[in-house]
Amino acid sequence: MTEMLFRDDPHLAEAAATVEAHTPEGGVVLDRSCFYPTGGGQPGDCGSLAWAGGAMEVATTVKGEDGAIVLVPAEAQALPAVGTAVTQTLDWDRRSLHMRVHTALHLLSVVIPLPVTGGSIGAGKGRLDFDMADTPQDRDALEAQLNELVDLDLPVTEDWITDAELAANPALVKTMSVAPPRGAGQVRLVRIGKGDQTVDLQPCGGTHVARTGEIGRLRLGKVEKKGRQNRRVYLHLDA
Repeated sequence: MTEMLFRDDPHLAEAAATVEAHTPEGGVVLDRSCFYPTGGGQPGDCGSLAWAGGAMEVATTVKGEDGAIVLVPAEAQALPAVGTAVTQTLDWDRRSLHMRVHTALHLLSVVIPLPVTGGSIGAGKGRLDFDMADTPQDRDALEAQLNELVDLDLPVTEDWITDAELAANPALVKTMSVAPPRGAGQVRLVRIGKGDQTVDLQPCGGTHVARTGEIGRLRLGKVEKKGRQNRRVYLHLDA
């Protein structure tokens, strides 16, 4: 299993590692990774690897077998040998945008407190699909609420609970389409706020900013009808 450096420190943009394996498709598995693999609606990270005598552009990052994280090269090339010491460097600007959007979508699920049926995160914008019969009529009010939560500069932290505790608290799960990973004994919760000021608490394996103030100004985009009971709400970083 690859050590997930991005989980301990999502702001880590560069780290040393050792090549553990190659995949049959031509990917590289490191012993420790600051690259986030595609999952939960968040794209995999890109960036670069460098080692003595070589370098590789990383086009994306995906999940492999048995907990491995696989760095996919941008083009077919000679890979660093197993055991090689490398330096991994994120495309930090892109990752930072993903973190801001991901955390903003958590806030969107706060101001629209309905079950989430899907979602997607991009570099500067994202969207959530809601189990919602009618298009919201108070868009300006919703946007104002989002920016109020940003301005509160609430801390974003993580907690861990057991599979059994999650099963006993099903209301923690907002997503109807994706179930939180179970079976490892523990489930990661992302908390926005603290104590009585907690505004959101839900299972999530993605990367987030440390405080909501890092998100910046938010703008609600279009709302699309995606079925009788489904509305797609877009959200944009405004700066």
